[in-house]
Amino acid sequence: MQALRWKSQFFTIWTGQAVSLITSAILQMAIILYLTETTGSALILSLASLVGFLPYAVLGPFIGVLVDRYNRKHIMILSDLVIALAAAILALAALSGELPVWLVMVILFVRSVGTAFHTPSLSAVTPLLVPQDMLAKCAGYSQAIQSVSLLLSPALAAFLYMAWNLTAVIALDVAGAVIASLTVAWVKIPGLTKPQQTEPLHFFKEMKEGFLALRSNKGLFALLWIGFLFTFIYMPINALFPLMSMKHFEGTAFHVSVVEIAFALGMLAGGLALGALGALKNRYLMIAASIALIGLGLAVSGLLPPSGFLLFAASCLVMGFAAPFYAGVQTALVQEKIQPQYLGRVFSLLGSVQGLAMPLGLILSGMFADGIGVSRWFLVSGMLLLSVAVLGISLPSLRHLE
Repeated sequence: MQALRWKSQFFTIWTGQAVSLITSAILQMAIILYLTETTGSALILSLASLVGFLPYAVLGPFIGVLVDRYNRKHIMILSDLVIALAAAILALAALSGELPVWLVMVILFVRSVGTAFHTPSLSAVTPLLVPQDMLAKCAGYSQAIQSVSLLLSPALAAFLYMAWNLTAVIALDVAGAVIASLTVAWVKIPGLTKPQQTEPLHFFKEMKEGFLALRSNKGLFALLWIGFLFTFIYMPINALFPLMSMKHFEGTAFHVSVVEIAFALGMLAGGLALGALGALKNRYLMIAASIALIGLGLAVSGLLPPSGFLLFAASCLVMGFAAPFYAGVQTALVQEKIQPQYLGRVFSLLGSVQGLAMPLGLILSGMFADGIGVSRWFLVSGMLLLSVAVLGISLPSLRHLE
């Protein structure tokens, strides 16, 4: 009966999250299509991407304090409703004609702030619902749901954007956010063992407490910096996959979509495999193997001739399969090893550090890819990730994590 109860609670919440993830991904893609169609500016598209992750990178540590201090269920519901309200404002503005770019940027910023509150809240709530030995399985299923949104959103966004209009796509996202709010409201989430909201708010003191909670576990602290290196190297080159498909392999938009679908299918299979395997021993090896497989996929891709597109797509499938064994296992380890009252701050700190790594990597990646060629940069990035995997295996603190 107890097992049935936590499963029903977890999957009720994640059913709503799945709907919201898919509708949000469709809207994000539709906005990119809109900005591409109306401006044709690479700078505007880059700014839109920057606005999307900047709030998490900059505000993450402060947001984590509030997530740990106040009712996480209420924060999740409020975040979803703020995201829905921002989308509704954009829909009303779209009814009057062409949307000004500045308004689109403001709405993207507000939605990003809402996501920056929602994501650590959801990660911090999960171990309050799910037994510890089931966290890795649930992380795998969560990764699988995210991969479905990646798989479906490009095609659905293109179809709905052409068949309807931007206003209708926005309305769909509003409905998704409302559904997510209702499923969270339906589930009873246990409170923290030590409520903190009656104490005076001291941002920097409480941020430091979250940092020290992570720092006290040497293995997780080492994993934080492994994550920084991984994000610094991999996430920027992730943006170069379309360029690799079209320039090096002399493909078209069709080839770009094949690569995206291959990666998403691999990620779906990897998430389901992690969900089936659950909590294994020596999970640091799973993380290192995941990074190594992604590094190997990049290196192989960089060595392929222009006629080797099918092997490139196969490499993307393998990299997608490996991805959940990094992100999902890391999430489960943090949920297991950190006390619940610090989880919001720790997850926000992890997101902030990795968010700051991305723009630094983007600058470096752009410079080197233009200088030595995109295929050679794939090879260099792959070799660097293989080095990160070796570093992860060799660190005593990671080997002793469990």
